[in-house]
Amino acid sequence: MPNNFYILLALAWAFAIALMAVIWWLSVRIRNAGIVDIAWAGGFAPIAIFYAAVGNGWPARRWLMAGMAGLWSARLCVHLYVRVMGHHPVEDRRYAQLRAEWKANVNGKMFQFFQLQAVLLAVLSAPFLFVCRNVKPEFSALEIAGVVVWLVALAGESLADFQLKQFKADPANQGRVCEAGLWRYSRHPNYFFEWLIWMAFFAMAAATPWGWVTVYGPALMLFFLLRVTGIPMTEELAVKTKGEPYRTYQKTTSAFVPWFRRQTQ
Repeated sequence: MPNNFYILLALAWAFAIALMAVIWWLSVRIRNAGIVDIAWAGGFAPIAIFYAAVGNGWPARRWLMAGMAGLWSARLCVHLYVRVMGHHPVEDRRYAQLRAEWKANVNGKMFQFFQLQAVLLAVLSAPFLFVCRNVKPEFSALEIAGVVVWLVALAGESLADFQLKQFKADPANQGRVCEAGLWRYSRHPNYFFEWLIWMAFFAMAAATPWGWVTVYGPALMLFFLLRVTGIPMTEELAVKTKGEPYRTYQKTTSAFVPWFRRQTQ
């Protein structure tokens, strides 16, 4: 890969470092580290637009990529803003737990954590850069497949978030397990479709020379969703707050990929 590939990636990282430093400062002021999720989601849009503006690839491809990444990023950013600030000043359980563990060193360690998000923001934006440097003046079958997957994923994720929001908005559902719509076939349809988004970005990048190396993107997201901050922490809290009904939900409903329900014994 030419040197300017790494220069552009480094510039994206510099932007991410500055963004997360500002967000860290703001989080200290308002005592709510959950805003890092908002900034992380929203940070992909300006990076994708930057790559499209300075990339030397086919313009139609560059701006298609910027549009795909920007729309996904903006939607997720707004969704997380409503969720995080809707509960402010109550902090997300994950960050409240970190705050309790880190105690006196909390601000310094939070800064390091925020800068780790900056690294992920830059590293995961690499597929956009590959696409924006592809000079071939036509779309390949793999890119078309990527767009189709992206459309399905964005629609699915948006629908899952809407269905959960509608369910929670009804006071009669307080303390109950959401089994409406897509949530009847997956305990985490939003996570599944989020992962598909990254599969779509990978497909777009894989149509370029060396773009296949960005397979780490969907792989990392799958790891985080299945093993780290996604399903494990969400379900631990759900079992504590909803008890046996959620345990039954776990037995009958797929954890990730939407699928037919199982019968309990």
